[in-house]
Amino acid sequence: MRAGAIFFSLLGLGLTVVPSFFVFYQALSWKAHTQLVFAGMLLWFVFAPVWLGKRAP
Repeated sequence: MRAGAIFFSLLGLGLTVVPSFFVFYQALSWKAHTQLVFAGMLLWFVFAPVWLGKRAP
C-alpha cells in the first residue's frame, strides 16, 4: 500500500512539473497542459498524505 502511494504521488508530482517544459518548448498545447497538471494535482493530493508525515514504528 505504501509503495503504491509513493509511486502514484511521485507520478502526480511529475505530472505537475514536466508538462510545463513541453509547453515552454511548444511541444504541448495549453489545454493538454492544464489537463495533465490537474490530473497530477489530484494524484499528489490524494496519495501524498498517505505516506508523508507518518513515521515508521
